[in-house]
Amino acid sequence: MPDPMLPLSSWPLAQRRGIIGVFTDIDDTLTTHQAITPDALQALADLKAAGLVVIPITGRPIGWCEPHAYGDAGHGLPAWPVDAMVAENGGVAFAPTLTSKNGLQTLLNQGQQLSKIYYTEATERAVNTQKLQHVAQRILSEIPGTTLSQDSIGRETDIAIDHAEHVTLAPEKVAQVVALMRSEGMQATVSSIHINGWYGSHNKWEAARWMVSSLFGRQLEHELDRWVYVGDSTNDQLMFRHFPHSVGVANIHHFDGQLQHWPRYETVGERGAGFAELAQAILQARLA
Repeated sequence: MPDPMLPLSSWPLAQRRGIIGVFTDIDDTLTTHQAITPDALQALADLKAAGLVVIPITGRPIGWCEPHAYGDAGHGLPAWPVDAMVAENGGVAFAPTLTSKNGLQTLLNQGQQLSKIYYTEATERAVNTQKLQHVAQRILSEIPGTTLSQDSIGRETDIAIDHAEHVTLAPEKVAQVVALMRSEGMQATVSSIHINGWYGSHNKWEAARWMVSSLFGRQLEHELDRWVYVGDSTNDQLMFRHFPHSVGVANIHHFDGQLQHWPRYETVGERGAGFAELAQAILQARLA
């Protein structure tokens, strides 16, 4: 099919100048082969230095996100320069507890630690945990070749089946997993590496709304044209549909046959290089 996206270079300067914040996927969007490259890390820092809000939203578990949110000096990992980090497709996040528009930057400058917050109450999460374990066992026993993601130990609000990170699961098996999850009343999405399933109304879009409301006391819908979302795969489609300014890094073409909702623009570079390209496009517009 013809490429439905426009080159990132065609994004009007006036629209780029109005951007106040960036929501981004992590795997294969911000990272390259599960690691953040120096250009992508510098892009995060440059966006923050220019006063933009940066919030990754990922299907990765909260345990995986922790060293990136806080840093890990023992392993030489710096904290990512972001305002919050949402994990498990919106089930849980690391974020400051704030309600004022200007409070975020002030408190972060004072070195405030991010806190773990949840989308649902503890009683509901406890019930869902039992249901998640039941579904996980069904998948593993009923669909040959399936395995839980290696980062599953860090998950609190969802389950993930590996289909392309450490094992390769055939497309028909991926479809079976998604169907089984949905038959159990779960939400299910397929990222570039995992099949994620969870109970509850949260998703990446609701997570973005949650963050703008929690951090700034505002409604994302009222300022949607001032934010951009960048992603790479089928589980970003909800965001592509909602955000008028949406960008796919070049490797999104790996999912050409599976996408129904496309981003408006695409980068030349793949993965972290594509994210750095997006950051540069926003920052250059402020100088033009």
